[in-house]
Amino acid sequence: MIPMKALAAAAVLLLPTAAQAHFQLIYTENPIIEGPGDVPLRLIFWHPFENGHAMDMGAPQAFYAVNKGKKIDLIDRLEPITFQGKDNAAAAYAATVPVTKAGDYVLVVEPAPYLEPSEDIFIQQLTKVYLNHAELPTDWSEPQGLATEIVPLNKPYNILAGSTFSGQVLSEGKPVAGAEIEIEYMAAEPDLATNAPRAPSAGPMPGGAVVAISDANGYFTFGVPKAGWWGFAALGTGPAKEHAGKELSQDAVIWVRAWDVK
Repeated sequence: MIPMKALAAAAVLLLPTAAQAHFQLIYTENPIIEGPGDVPLRLIFWHPFENGHAMDMGAPQAFYAVNKGKKIDLIDRLEPITFQGKDNAAAAYAATVPVTKAGDYVLVVEPAPYLEPSEDIFIQQLTKVYLNHAELPTDWSEPQGLATEIVPLNKPYNILAGSTFSGQVLSEGKPVAGAEIEIEYMAAEPDLATNAPRAPSAGPMPGGAVVAISDANGYFTFGVPKAGWWGFAALGTGPAKEHAGKELSQDAVIWVRAWDVK
């Protein structure tokens, strides 16, 4: 249980942050896998809330899945594609993950640092998403040993819309107090057949990015108002602070899926 004092400290805020938040995606249409087979994925660096600007991805430094504690290297399954956003086209990747056993599949990408020209800094978002086969929970609550990551406290592939999602921000395995966590709704989901976005199902929030601040033990909680994919990015929480002679923001990103009760 997270103490009430911690929940209060991690309340969602609207802070003066850039309205368009960068978010690394590992996208699949449905994280609940009914049968064995290769599950299609897309890796896109984008602004999915407003179907905004897409950024070119370089070749990822690592891409893998973890099932029952065992790592499955997926780097050879990456195929370069062009993702056509509303405003521009950008380099992205298609891939598949072989789902052969019951349990959770924790997908991890460690992308190449991206140079953001408007800020003259590099951004590297270490990103996780979770699939589940046969309704057997196995790995979802475990940290994956990333330089920085968000560990979920709720099963991340079947959040109830209208409930809450809680996570803990870690850097080198230790809690991060006071981390700024940007929160993004994937209003425009990618169409895997066309490598282009579907029509947005919602618009960006007025007042800028939705932001939470982690408490003294790295915890935060967010009330999930709507079904769909929700992303959380803890900004600059990684130990690496510089790349190629420029400032580096090494971020922890997690995507969770919320569902309506039927």
